[in-house]
Amino acid sequence: ACNSATVRIISISLLTEISWIWFPIQSAKLGIIINYSKSFIDSEMLVRRKLINFVIMQQEFASRLLEEAVTELSRLPGIGRKTALRLALHILRCDESAGTALGNAIINMRKGVRYCGVCHNISETDVCPICADSRRDRGTVCVVENVKDVMSFENTGQYTGVYHVLGGIISPMDGIGPDVLEIDSLVERVAAGDIKEVILALSATMEGETTNYYIYRRLAPYTDVRITQLARGVSVGNEIEYTDEITLGRSLLNRTLFADSIKR
Repeated sequence: ACNSATVRIISISLLTEISWIWFPIQSAKLGIIINYSKSFIDSEMLVRRKLINFVIMQQEFASRLLEEAVTELSRLPGIGRKTALRLALHILRCDESAGTALGNAIINMRKGVRYCGVCHNISETDVCPICADSRRDRGTVCVVENVKDVMSFENTGQYTGVYHVLGGIISPMDGIGPDVLEIDSLVERVAAGDIKEVILALSATMEGETTNYYIYRRLAPYTDVRITQLARGVSVGNEIEYTDEITLGRSLLNRTLFADSIKR
């Protein structure tokens, strides 16, 4: 017990370990008293960080419009309220024309960008430029998870076929099943008879491998279509010591002639 008045500010739970936080004010000194039952925190820095974040969440803004901007910016992935506030204040410091240009660019992108009716890549027209390009090999389709993967493959400059964007991968834990992905449209494209090879270019994760196998089973009736996947092996610059067993095993199974690597 302390002689001066103790003001209880907030009660929060950190992983059911921390029960109460008080701010005691005594002899003009401000301290933090943390009562906890089974605390595993070795440093009070984590507590301070949590407290600072809470204060930011509860802080009052001088402007309602600023608060609305911070709230909307914080909805973006990877953007917390601290970062959102910093971005909003930066926009306010810029010229009005810069802020207006940013807002118009976002509005125009949201209204003007759509999905290709063939491969489901982003486009400003009904058919994306890749599908509309007559120089592309329409007999080869590269199946990818999202639009970012299309950009990655295009940046290599090595692929001349077309794409099919699934819009995700099968993940029961996240409630994503085959019915919400663009798998049926892929089967329809293959059934049309113009496709000779389907490249499964999904991530080498459990969810990616599950999606690969599901697509493989769906396309199994089309025996005249080659179903391939990306090569699995040791990445350039990696050391054998730090390579996992699965990758190392696949590298051995899919080994190639050294002379072939020189010719490329």
